[in-house]
Amino acid sequence: MEQHVKTVAILNIVLASLGLLFSIFFLLFFGGLAGVVIHDNDPDAATGAAVLGGIGVILSVVIALFSVPALIGGIGLLKFKEWARVLTIVMSAFHLLNVPLGTALGIYGIWALTKDETRDLFRAQAVSVPATS
Repeated sequence: MEQHVKTVAILNIVLASLGLLFSIFFLLFFGGLAGVVIHDNDPDAATGAAVLGGIGVILSVVIALFSVPALIGGIGLLKFKEWARVLTIVMSAFHLLNVPLGTALGIYGIWALTKDETRDLFRAQAVSVPATS
């Protein structure tokens, strides 16, 4: 199961990194469109630019809100932290909505992280690592 946990962690890190790149892309793309529209002589150009900028910001923030926890959970899974296992199970449930790659990752993550062997693995890792203060 250790290999499955590492695979889920790496896939979450990759998917979250791609999500953050898309977040930046949408922000720049819609911001650029707003910049082009604002230079039009149309009296409604300011409104159109504001709408385009708002769409870019909303898309960027929503994608980042789903990507950052997945990235943090993936990094925590590589260190076999129990909180990361729980966070990644929650994020795997959200991944199910991201068809098709996210759905596959969500199913795989839920399967791998909810097995009894995985819970035992995380307990064994917690016992073998001495607590530091």
